[in-house]
Amino acid sequence: MRAVLLAAGLGTRLRPLTQTVPKCLVPIRGRPLLDYWLEHLLGQGIVDEVRINTHYLADRVRAHVAQSPWRDRIELVHEETLLGTGGTVLASREWLGRSPFLVLHADNLTDAHIGDLVAAHHAADSDILMTLLAFRTDRPQDCGILELDPNDRVMGFHEKVADPPGNLANGAVYVVSPEVLDYLGSLGRSVIDLSTEVIPFLVPRIQARVHTGFFKDIGSPKALAEAEARFPAPP
Repeated sequence: MRAVLLAAGLGTRLRPLTQTVPKCLVPIRGRPLLDYWLEHLLGQGIVDEVRINTHYLADRVRAHVAQSPWRDRIELVHEETLLGTGGTVLASREWLGRSPFLVLHADNLTDAHIGDLVAAHHAADSDILMTLLAFRTDRPQDCGILELDPNDRVMGFHEKVADPPGNLANGAVYVVSPEVLDYLGSLGRSVIDLSTEVIPFLVPRIQARVHTGFFKDIGSPKALAEAEARFPAPP
């Protein structure tokens, strides 16, 4: 299995820290965000290879990956112009092939076991095209909010609306069937956003798995401080 790790964000809300440190390398408990994902995905054998997109401070990311024990299983792809979350996936269409794959945001931090999400996707009904990680948030207006049926299929999706119907949020960790690549290609453009242009189209062929442990989007100084305080220290 292969994974696309989205790591090209600018991290503007974390400035001045991100003026010199790319967002994916922001440390939590003394360890860069990116390393948590690489350890989980490659170190635990969930995937065989990872592709990481770069843009802002790409040289810092490249230098960091060069020191990784998994560097031979990591491919960096630079984007001079950001392609959006869906555009990055589409650009990896040939590399991903025709097997299910993972798409993850490197600026999130969780103690969820992604292997369980993969297993749930493989066990899903044949019409399911995506399995995503969901979590409860105390700021639903800042997230994509999900509405599920009794079987945990996504029946409604509301991306950052003022009055969302609940607090069950999209964690932006996806197991994706290759048919979704065909839909991305049918849009006829290179810049695509998963949350606004793809997920709404796939409803109700998405299932969610709700994680009750730690999940945090490290997008603000407050979130960074909360992660420092609550996330378990690395071994």
